[in-house]
Amino acid sequence: MTDPSTSSGTGASPGTDPSTSSGTGPSTSSGASSGTVAIAIDGPAGSGKSSVSKQAARRLGFGYLDTGAAYRALAWYVLDRAADTSDEIAVLDAAEEFPYAISLDPDDYWVRVGETDVTDAIREPRVTAAVSGVARVPVVRARVNDLFRALVEASGRPGVVVEGRDITTVVAPDAPVRILLTADPEVRAARRSAELTGHDAGAVAAALHRRDAADSKVVDFLTAADGVTVVDSTDLDFAQTVDAVLNVIATGIHRQERADGR
Repeated sequence: MTDPSTSSGTGASPGTDPSTSSGTGPSTSSGASSGTVAIAIDGPAGSGKSSVSKQAARRLGFGYLDTGAAYRALAWYVLDRAADTSDEIAVLDAAEEFPYAISLDPDDYWVRVGETDVTDAIREPRVTAAVSGVARVPVVRARVNDLFRALVEASGRPGVVVEGRDITTVVAPDAPVRILLTADPEVRAARRSAELTGHDAGAVAAALHRRDAADSKVVDFLTAADGVTVVDSTDLDFAQTVDAVLNVIATGIHRQERADGR
């Protein structure tokens, strides 16, 4: 997997590590050394974390980083090479030369592998079914975590809303705002089915539950760690969920500013 470089703070493409211009590696978690605030949001599939995080980023004027897209894109890449994501060697081989790029602009979101736009393709059920095989490989997780920190560091934005499954605990454990966005399993399954029109609702729900079960063996994304605020969207609509998340962010940033004496 190649290191990221950025273009106008909106995306990443293969190239050199953007942190090398300062002579240091990626910052540890909050993006503080670059002046960029990281907002960490975790949650299971169907919790609304992607759409809510993207809208919160728009409202704040922040960047938006969908970390799950990296795992999905790598899974797509392995499948495109006619390999199997359950084969760890095949996954590691693919990761070594993974030409990945992603936009951090919430209004111009795209994901590419080489010259191929895979923004929609990585959401297909076949990729969803294969992505856990990629995400369970420790070396892959370590590499993409470094990538995520470097993207925040080099974004050139006042903040980046970073969403995924281990952002609050591994990628950005020192972020000033850490949120676990969740909802009841039945609600999450219904939401995911609504997103994937044209696909069998039962099959989509089954795939979601299988992925939750597989991914929970790698990282606990259903239990809030100490200091993480839970936002349960089971009984909230989209706008209410965005407002709830923005309220937590405002409180967390204000608390951090007071601690910094600002």
